[in-house]
Amino acid sequence: MPDKLINLGFTDRFAQEATLYPDLHPARVIAQYKELYRVATAESEMLAEISGKMRHAAVDMSDYPAVGDFVMIDRNEGSQDHAIIHHTLTRKSVFIRKAAGKAHDVQVVAANIDIVFICMSLNNDFNLRRLERYLAIAWDSGATPVIVLTKADLCADIPEKLHEIETIAFGVDVLVTSSLSKDGYTAVLKYITLGQTVVFIGSSGVGKSTLINRILGEELIETREIRRDDKGRHATTNRELFLIPTGGCIIDTPGMRELGLESANLARTFVDIDELAAQCKFKDCQHENEPGCMVKKAIAEGTLTEERLQSYLKLKKEAKYEGMNSKQIEKEKISTMFSDFGGIKNAKRYIKSKDKGK
Repeated sequence: MPDKLINLGFTDRFAQEATLYPDLHPARVIAQYKELYRVATAESEMLAEISGKMRHAAVDMSDYPAVGDFVMIDRNEGSQDHAIIHHTLTRKSVFIRKAAGKAHDVQVVAANIDIVFICMSLNNDFNLRRLERYLAIAWDSGATPVIVLTKADLCADIPEKLHEIETIAFGVDVLVTSSLSKDGYTAVLKYITLGQTVVFIGSSGVGKSTLINRILGEELIETREIRRDDKGRHATTNRELFLIPTGGCIIDTPGMRELGLESANLARTFVDIDELAAQCKFKDCQHENEPGCMVKKAIAEGTLTEERLQSYLKLKKEAKYEGMNSKQIEKEKISTMFSDFGGIKNAKRYIKSKDKGK
């Protein structure tokens, strides 16, 4: 297998699937534009478009190639014409978000990622509830999350912050970096090996672009400082995959910061609450005022915070309603409200029987 394909993350798993298409050549999508893609093969880079057959067969937006996808194309070297993408190889991990303007359609933001670096600065951006959200999305993608705390030079209580993170990020590595230090990115670099693909997610202005630029050794991504209100704006306009000089790839996409809970793994993120819930007296315990609720008992004993429970309930509800329009959400809320009666129809019958008895 050519070295360039190996560095692009083309493993034996993908190579085996590629043998199903002997007349085509493997490539990786390294950039995505409105109608075109830039792909990299073992020989060169070129612009490509999907075949008419592939476009016709697509049921929703997730069926289209995305940055990070391995695809099968009709040529190995560039020419004046665009290469044609005929197939997308099975993804091993995927980040999705709700497609604009469509209730249930989802869009693939990035694919085939090995490590997700969740960036959060140690100044005003520090937010455990936001971190829980990112962890839920990262675990669900199929990639491995690593928390990167940036701007350590602006924080006077790092040990306290690390302790807070330990209470919510079970089994997740945590790195502390400083954007002012030239070697502050080396801890991150150790996680990126030959053939691995990584992505950085987090709020705008927390230092993602600075870290990426230092890893790449070039100022490829424009950076902007956080404004006084900590609401900076990322300057990247296209989704793109970059090869790292020391090996591996980085995917940078503005869509990563807009990820909603279209798909989330709350079980991995809130393993402590799930373990407690399994011990509750009632299987359908809502962790409110039910007797024998082990979650509420843990809060009373101080081993679990009320804030973490509320975050769990909020994300669970958000994941439930994601992708629904306003009428669908209202219908679901009403059904939930009358669940104790066996649904809204039974509730109406109950109300009528009560009225007759008056």
